Amino acid sequence: MTLYFSTRQIPGLESYSLAERMQIITSAAKKLTVPEKTLLNVLKLLVIVPVFVLIIRTSADWRSLLWAFLVFLLYPLIVKPIQYSLCAKYVPQVLSKERQ
Repeated sequence: MTLYFSTRQIPGLESYSLAERMQIITSAAKKLTVPEKTLLNVLKLLVIVPVFVLIIRTSADWRSLLWAFLVFLLYPLIVKPIQYSLCAKYVPQVLSKERQ
């Protein structure tokens, strides 16, 4: 599985504007299978749950709030490439449907 860090890197989407690419990715995300959606949602939980754990720990150590902020900032760097990679295989179907 190839990781795409930007929608512009996905084959077939290079010539579209950002708004059009996001609309195509949204349509492709609707075509994800149940196991793919489950994988993506579990990954999101694995990133978000530590943020809340670190926020809860702020009563004992205020620096955990900084760590929570750092983990929260890393969320798009971890989740988005996998989401784009999962959706990339459905982009040709969306594009062909759009052209009809």
